[in-house]
Amino acid sequence: MRALLATLWFVVSVNAAPDLVLRNGLIYDGTGRAPFKGDVAIKDGRIIAVGNVARAGAPGKVIDANGLAIAPGFIDVHTHAENIVYHPKAENFLRMGVTTLVLGNCGSSKLNLGEFYIKLEENGFSPNIASLIGHGTVRGQVMGGSLRRPPTATELAAMQKHIDQAMRDGALGMSTGLIYLPGVFARTDELVALSKTVAAHGGIYASHMRSEGTNIFNAIDEVCTIAEQAKLPAHISHLKLAGRPMWGKHPQLLARLDQARAEGIRLTHDQYAYTASSTSLHQLLPDALIVGGAKAFSQRIKSAKTHRETVAWMKDRLHRRQREDYSYAVIAYHKKDKRFNGLNVKEAAKLCYGEDDLDHQIMLIFEVETNGGASAVFHGMHEDDARAFLRHPHTMFASDSSVRAFEVGVPHPRGYGNAARFLARYARDQKQLKLEEAIRKLTSLPARTFQLKGRGEIRPGFAADLVVFDPAKIQDNATFKAPHQYATGFRLVLVNGKVVVENDKHNAAGPGQVIRRGK
Repeated sequence: MRALLATLWFVVSVNAAPDLVLRNGLIYDGTGRAPFKGDVAIKDGRIIAVGNVARAGAPGKVIDANGLAIAPGFIDVHTHAENIVYHPKAENFLRMGVTTLVLGNCGSSKLNLGEFYIKLEENGFSPNIASLIGHGTVRGQVMGGSLRRPPTATELAAMQKHIDQAMRDGALGMSTGLIYLPGVFARTDELVALSKTVAAHGGIYASHMRSEGTNIFNAIDEVCTIAEQAKLPAHISHLKLAGRPMWGKHPQLLARLDQARAEGIRLTHDQYAYTASSTSLHQLLPDALIVGGAKAFSQRIKSAKTHRETVAWMKDRLHRRQREDYSYAVIAYHKKDKRFNGLNVKEAAKLCYGEDDLDHQIMLIFEVETNGGASAVFHGMHEDDARAFLRHPHTMFASDSSVRAFEVGVPHPRGYGNAARFLARYARDQKQLKLEEAIRKLTSLPARTFQLKGRGEIRPGFAADLVVFDPAKIQDNATFKAPHQYATGFRLVLVNGKVVVENDKHNAAGPGQVIRRGK
């Protein structure tokens, strides 16, 4: 059947002269099928023909793609790129082949998506943009500083109203961040009630679960409960097994996820191509201590009793996670004292106090939080688990990154290299999966899961979001020590038929579109 389909695609003609023809490339159509040699014709931002495109009607431009792969533009379903308002080129994403960004993850989003979309469209931007509505954003808006309790019936109704409006404005669904404030205080019944509002609009529930470590199986049970009771598809953000006690448990974890699918749960997951995560350094502190931000924390920690109990809690938590100290946590960006950027907590303590024992490391964490906090990179996963997850057919690839400001801080390298790393390190070099399967996980799988219609495949009528690259040369170059390095190997990146990247250079074009759910 596949051979027949390939034959049917191969002799095509166009009724009108195309704007652009990519000629003689090796086409990976995004479905996971084997690649085939052919042409792609584009007009008015859409693909109009695929295969051996007849030469009648002179195209506006022809680009020879002989020896190069042509694939759909990559879709990153887990970003924190709301700052695209300030960095509309989104160069770190485009230069690794990402043409569509899904914002609003981990429970954090713009509250009024309609206004946000209008502002973006007025200013222009390079990649396509879609968004989830963040549960944490909505909860914080409705409940203010009173977070450590369930919402009242009136508050729940107000939250449902915000979510309903976001869905009407085109949100793809709702996200939660259940290790973050204020999501950490939300009970399952609250999430089910809000997810039912999402389900009424045909949306998805995407969750940074309550645990990615020793309690991960309970966290998965909660995701499944929400999906089952609210009757909507669920998506697990950045699937991982965090912490030494959980290393090597990927067979049990994947079996649990497959069991859920067998029971009728529509369940998918994503991951990034690294064994380190990134979030705020204050995740090392008790949740109740950081409610209200740095100022509130600085007042609470002055209490001798609170200080003593917090130190004991942190040491016990390290012990349970089979850690001796905080050398696994690297400060990415601390505005107050930039000397700390790129140093792990142990190194920063030595720099700050001249001592690097555990008590001084904890003192350093308190100091950083008191002075506005910091983002950090946490080395806490095992490569064998990561490889097992990426091979699974329901796993897609996502960066968990914002738009990077070049040479600011020492952020996680995933913001510059994630998509290229899957293709280079895991598909080409380690042969963990075929290139066509890796591309499916970057294109049609996320497009279908998040209802990005007309995206994610090379097919007539679909948007001309395309990447042209050399599979032998594509490379992620960002490292943990030197993260501000763009991916290379991309001959072309097109967004809605317009060239945005050519020969690894961004040309400042802004053809991105807002993608609203189901449209």
